[in-house]
Amino acid sequence: MQSRSPDGGFIRVCHHAAMTAPAGPPTGISAAERGAKSSGFAAEFKDAVTLRAFGLVLGVLLVQLAFVASYVGAFHSPTPHRIRVAVAAPQQVSGKIVAQLDGLDGAPLRALAAPDAAAARQWVLTRKTDAAFVFDATGTKDTLLVASAGGPSVSQTATQIAQKIEAAQKRQISVTDIRPPNAKDGRGMTPFYLVLGWVIGGYLTATIMGMAAGSRPASRPRTLIRLAALVPYAIVSGIAGAVIVGPVFDALSGHFWVLSGIGALIVLAAGTTALALQTLLGLLGTGVVILLFVVLGNPSSGGVYPAPLLPSFWSTIGQALPPGAGTTLVRNTVYFSGHATAPALWVLGSYAVGGAVLAWAASWWRERRQKVSEATEPAPDAGATTG
Repeated sequence: MQSRSPDGGFIRVCHHAAMTAPAGPPTGISAAERGAKSSGFAAEFKDAVTLRAFGLVLGVLLVQLAFVASYVGAFHSPTPHRIRVAVAAPQQVSGKIVAQLDGLDGAPLRALAAPDAAAARQWVLTRKTDAAFVFDATGTKDTLLVASAGGPSVSQTATQIAQKIEAAQKRQISVTDIRPPNAKDGRGMTPFYLVLGWVIGGYLTATIMGMAAGSRPASRPRTLIRLAALVPYAIVSGIAGAVIVGPVFDALSGHFWVLSGIGALIVLAAGTTALALQTLLGLLGTGVVILLFVVLGNPSSGGVYPAPLLPSFWSTIGQALPPGAGTTLVRNTVYFSGHATAPALWVLGSYAVGGAVLAWAASWWRERRQKVSEATEPAPDAGATTG
């Protein structure tokens, strides 16, 4: 016997109707709603892919390509050019030796006659020259003095050139490194990495202050506030960097407070310059900062290959930018008793002071433009009424 529910017939009818009904569009979504959804995506795409967005992406692409071109162009084929060398030789042959060194194919050396071996050694330690040839007047065993702390690549290149010269003249040469890097400084790269960190910290801090939530276009008071905020950051950054390379890793020990001051100056140079360019040019200013400090400044700084091994463009601009000036200042302070640091100090001081002045002037110029724009806007119609 089969039991049947009172409404079993009604359920079977509904099930049969559902199974045999023709397929149609999903319930609850009309053709108008589907069209609105499609047009909404198109509007969203049009709003996202604007001319401004395209321009920003294109700008990033150009900076990326410039980065690759700059680094590869600077480093792909290091070639010695006018490496400064002192020549200590008997007076009767000194001029001839200097002329021979200056006349080498490709002009790899720039020879300077030194009065004696002691003077030649002093020239290397005071950075007047990168190396020194000391010729043996009574025999055939000469000496090449180098200071690899000033750039191991230059010292190695000078050694290779000297060995070729001596082999051609059937003489022997011994190489003496009179100022090597500290034992924990590796290949003498710590000054470059330290300066790189300070430069990046300076311009990133300026950028973040401009992008912080609630920031408005920089007025003169706001610019002064940002400039003032850079000072304690620069001081803390300089001390922190000196702690890392000194007490922490013992790579550049013995110059803690001097390095702290140099670090503060480098951070201020990068920060105030970035603030000035961003105030003057807006978002484009950030791109210019990256171009100057990273794309051009880093490969030309002398950190990897010093100026005598770089192509002419990079060797020319290197010491005029904060990364190069900072690297030279740190190296010569730590390893060469502060000799040949005045040009680097002038460069960094000019960026720090010039950037602050330009930032204030740019904010003043923007304020004037804003006032002129407001004064020339048409006044609202007094008779107009709202509905």
